[in-house]
Amino acid sequence: MQEILDASAPSDWRVPDPKNTLYLDLDSGQVVIELAPAFAPAHVANIRAMAKNGYWNGMSINRSQDNFVVQWGDPAEEDKDRKPMGRGTKPKLPAEFARKSDGLPFDRLPDADGWAPQVGFSNGFPAGRDPATNTAWMAHCYGAVGAGRDVAADSSNATELYVVTGQSPRQLDRNITLVGRVIKGMELLSVLPRGTGPLGFYEQPSQRTPIRSVRLAADVPKKDRVAIEVLRTDTPLFTDLVESRRNRRDEWYKHMAGHIDLCNVPLPTRAPPPKPVKPATAPKSKAKPKTKKR
Repeated sequence: MQEILDASAPSDWRVPDPKNTLYLDLDSGQVVIELAPAFAPAHVANIRAMAKNGYWNGMSINRSQDNFVVQWGDPAEEDKDRKPMGRGTKPKLPAEFARKSDGLPFDRLPDADGWAPQVGFSNGFPAGRDPATNTAWMAHCYGAVGAGRDVAADSSNATELYVVTGQSPRQLDRNITLVGRVIKGMELLSVLPRGTGPLGFYEQPSQRTPIRSVRLAADVPKKDRVAIEVLRTDTPLFTDLVESRRNRRDEWYKHMAGHIDLCNVPLPTRAPPPKPVKPATAPKSKAKPKTKKR
């Protein structure tokens, strides 16, 4: 796989849109999240507005359930005690579990899937698709970011966000709104101590992980933004990368699987390579032309 990535061209990579990129800052470091407005436009709009309002600043990660998710938001249990969402937000959002697949780019994987008639990637997000119903949806792969809800399908307002840190809980697909995925810093979330309360919630406030801030990259000065590129999934190079994982041909493997699960396809990122330095040009002579004596 690394040999394939080493042979990539600049056109095989893309820079995430700062308007759709979140920085979750913890004491231990920074988590970078790419939002997916093509799948959850209403939720993403609320998230953008809340990030601008500093809604999550000073809150905490309140849940870490083993082999499942971590979750953050307002720890207050009563609605009257919760922090106002702020300007530009909507208190009520529609359920955005799936969308029409018409017009949605889809880079299909070659193998069958137990959760969807077809699986692949849409703008880099793992997704399922059903041609019979003309629908598509994001998949709960490792690193997926979703919006918690109550029993009612439309009970999420995107204030409570979670990240999948365990074995792909694909049974959640089309049952909850996914809003994006982590593209950097998953190790900061996956190592958090597991909560001892029901569903992995922390029983004591002291167990929670403080959140310094959640900011939109577009609101951060360019010089302070994370320099990151994401491998495009609509290129021949990505097809080769999938095949290199589908059938491992190095000496250690004695049996080629001939199959790959959607959530086992890697989505590489990198720091942009340094721009080539242009060779210095010799300064032009300022000497005056000689004139002939008469």
